[in-house]
Amino acid sequence: MKFRSIAVEGPIGVGKTSFVERLAGKFDAYRVLEDVENPFLQAFYEDQPGAAFQAQLFFLLSRYRQLQELAQRDLFHQITLCDYIFAKDKIFAYLNLDDAELLIYDKLYALLEQQVPKPDLVIFLQAETRMLGERIRGRKRRYETGIAEAYVNEVNKAYNYFFFHYNQTPLLVIDTTSIDFVKHEGHLDELVEQIRKMERGVQYYRPLGSSA
Repeated sequence: MKFRSIAVEGPIGVGKTSFVERLAGKFDAYRVLEDVENPFLQAFYEDQPGAAFQAQLFFLLSRYRQLQELAQRDLFHQITLCDYIFAKDKIFAYLNLDDAELLIYDKLYALLEQQVPKPDLVIFLQAETRMLGERIRGRKRRYETGIAEAYVNEVNKAYNYFFFHYNQTPLLVIDTTSIDFVKHEGHLDELVEQIRKMERGVQYYRPLGSSA
């Protein structure tokens, strides 16, 4: 396996954590799962004043701490799988913060980003907004019950825009709209094969029979 550090990204509900958990078994990898517990998240989804800024800073510092701890571990002989990249924080910040909040946020992000190691490979999981909504409802997380489909669509568009311009690492883009890697082992095996064959640059994978 040429890539020792792999990060999986994608919009809300696309299945990042499930994918990392399944891949970890295939690669005998060390998993790094994002801590999604945020005391300000419920207030954010309820659109309470100031909650977006509080939630964003909490996530930023939590992700920074977790990735710093990862960088200090001796994982040379083991593949590392992470279900986010540090830059995701900025995607959400630019969706949810106003200009004054972004002025403060950008200064803090710039300081922290320099100290965060980049993965060797990023896998971007895509799905149609309709499918994301179904998956969000299916996992029944209490704090996600108030997420509007319009917001999920905005997040989805922001992710597609970000990764269309992404060039920091090799990138594998996977359309998951017609893939179920949790229930179908064959789907997972196909994705594992794509990862093993991945080279430099950007590659796209859409299963046979899916829409182009």
